[in-house]
Amino acid sequence: HCKRTDFVIEATPEDEDVKKMIFRKLDQVTNVQTILATNTSSISITRLGAVTSKPHRVVGMHFMHPVPTVPLVELAKGMHTSNQTFESVKSLCSHLGKTVCVSEDRPGFILYRVLMPMINEAFFCMMEGVGTPEDIDRGMRLGTHMQLGPLKLADSIGLDTCLSVMKVLYGQMGDSKYRPCPLLVHYVDGGLLGIKTGRGVFHYEHGQEIGSSPCLSKNIILRVAVQAWQCKIGFSPCLPEI
Repeated sequence: HCKRTDFVIEATPEDEDVKKMIFRKLDQVTNVQTILATNTSSISITRLGAVTSKPHRVVGMHFMHPVPTVPLVELAKGMHTSNQTFESVKSLCSHLGKTVCVSEDRPGFILYRVLMPMINEAFFCMMEGVGTPEDIDRGMRLGTHMQLGPLKLADSIGLDTCLSVMKVLYGQMGDSKYRPCPLLVHYVDGGLLGIKTGRGVFHYEHGQEIGSSPCLSKNIILRVAVQAWQCKIGFSPCLPEI
C-alpha cells in the first residue's frame, strides 16, 4: 500500500536517530514521487533528507500543538527540497485550512527558536524563585496577550519535547543562552511530562488543570538551583534524591 501513497507525514519524538531510521524505511517502501514530510520542530530537514534516495521530496511540515485548533503550519525546505514538493505541501496546508509560515532550515526553525528559550527562561525564573508558576503564567498571559502562559504551554507541548528541542538548540548553536534549565531536566527525569502524564509544572485530571503539581515545592526548587550553581553546567545528572 505504501507504494501507492502520495504523502507521508512523520511525527515521532524529537530524536534525530529515530527519525533517520524511519526515513530510511520510508525510502524503501514508498515510490520516488511520494512526498516525505516531517513534523520535526528542531531537526535539520537536510540531514533527514540525506538518508533517503529522494531528498528533493523531503520537507519540514511542523504542525503546532494542539493541531485541531492552531491555524498555523511551519514549513521548511531542506537543501535539496524541490519547488514542486514545497508548493504541493503549501497547497495541502491550504486545503486543510491552515496558514503557512516559512522558515529556513535552521535549528528550531522560527517558532521553537523563539518559543523554547522563553519556556526555558520561565523554568529558570521558577527555579530561582523569581515568581510562582501561577504568577509567571499570569504575568505572561495578561502582560503579553498569550493565550497560555509559558509553563502551562510547556505542559501542553510536553516537557520532554521542550527539553529535546533545547538540547538540539544548545548542541547545534553552541550558545549558553540555549542551555536547558536544570529544573526542566529534573522534571523530565522524574517523569513529570505535563498534561499527557497528568503532572508537570501543574497537576491535571482528565486534561484539566487543578493546581500546581504537588511535587513542586520550594525545597525541591532550591536544591536543584543550588546543585546547578555548584556544578555551573546545564545538566544535573547527579542530583540528590528528594
